[in-house]
Amino acid sequence: MPHCRRQFKMGICGYVHRVPVNSNTIPSLPPMEKQTVLIGCGSYGRIAGEKGGDFMWLVMAVLSAFFAGLTAILAKCGIKKTDSDVATALRTVVVLLFSWVMVFVVGSARTITQISGKSLVFLVLSGLATGASWLCYFKALSVGDVNKVVPIDKSSTILSVLMAIFLLGERGHLAVRLVGTMLLALGVFLMIERKETENTETNGTWMPYAVASALFAALTSILAKVGITDVESNLGTAIRTGVVLVMAWLIVFIKGKQAQVRKTDRRELFYIALSGLATGASWLCYYYAIQNGVVSVVVPIDKLSILVTVAFSYVVFREKLTRKAAFGLTLMVLGTLAMAIWA
Repeated sequence: MPHCRRQFKMGICGYVHRVPVNSNTIPSLPPMEKQTVLIGCGSYGRIAGEKGGDFMWLVMAVLSAFFAGLTAILAKCGIKKTDSDVATALRTVVVLLFSWVMVFVVGSARTITQISGKSLVFLVLSGLATGASWLCYFKALSVGDVNKVVPIDKSSTILSVLMAIFLLGERGHLAVRLVGTMLLALGVFLMIERKETENTETNGTWMPYAVASALFAALTSILAKVGITDVESNLGTAIRTGVVLVMAWLIVFIKGKQAQVRKTDRRELFYIALSGLATGASWLCYYYAIQNGVVSVVVPIDKLSILVTVAFSYVVFREKLTRKAAFGLTLMVLGTLAMAIWA
């Protein structure tokens, strides 16, 4: 009898057990001589046939964007006086704790010894890339004009999509991907608002740092995709977050801001903790999506977290986008939807 290849895909927790079953074990399946089912710790996985696909990674990508937007909202609501570098370092502590709690909840801690050297190296490199991107970005801002630095840094989204196409071989429906990338590029640059700045630095010393920031940010997703392939997603996120934590605190100490940690307002510390939980949820969903989905689609969807931030800002703070920014946001959404639906 030909085997009907069906499987239960992973739920939000990402951890799976591979067990042999038959129709007595799962009554809903037709009788068959042998069947392997992947049972995730979430009960809302779907059965995917040979020609079907598991689109849970798309749901996780959307949830990643939602939680990322929530992080920005919490920062806007409650983090007023705390230095941004200090807040990032403190928030990363919460993210690390949250990630390891999830690791122990799903029971994947015992698999840490089974992680291959290749996966571990790429996870560490992904974390280092994130930290390097932060260091280069803040250095570029310190010596250059914010209106010149930000557009280059924001190009990391487009670079991530292009790297996924050419390095990871995600070339299905290539024309759609390229058109979607073009819409993203136009949208990103239209969304950038000019800011008043007193920095009159006109030489090109900031340029290498800004370019490096964008390249490292783009590499983060590519390296994570390779590193997390054979690793339970929560465990991979926890390992990577540990590296990011070291880099975040390195930035604090390099800038001599460690004394500000003790002066953090308690109310703001509460919001930092909440934003850390939101960041942790976003990262867990993001790396699940990266592991199981298409990087060139996941990255743009994740960047649509701005929709959550914009909607909340309008409802609560009555802040409105300029026509140019609104048009840019529309292009970003169209480009992302095009790749998510047709690519």
